[in-house]
Amino acid sequence: MEQQKLPNVTIIIVLSILGFVCCCIGGIPAIILGGIALYLAKNAENKYKENPEGYSNYSQLKTAKIIAIVVLVIGILYLALSIYQIQQAGGWEAHMERTRDMMEQFGIEE
Repeated sequence: MEQQKLPNVTIIIVLSILGFVCCCIGGIPAIILGGIALYLAKNAENKYKENPEGYSNYSQLKTAKIIAIVVLVIGILYLALSIYQIQQAGGWEAHMERTRDMMEQFGIEE
């Protein structure tokens, strides 16, 4: 029997790497991309478990799954840190007030 490649492994890798890059932007994009990648990885892993001899790129799938998990953890931690910082700064209202003040200082209008 000829071995096939697991479906969506390349997409999972790309989503995981994009999610890792988005960790710098904020927690929510990283969580979304990492969650989608992990969901696709779970589906591909279930397909592999049905017929392990039929697929050849399981190691790539494991790597992509690990990256997706790391991205999810970093995204959740970043989101939690952001929420904590906003609360420590006096809540959302105070945060928005400071943002408006900075925008006025630099001459940016809403």
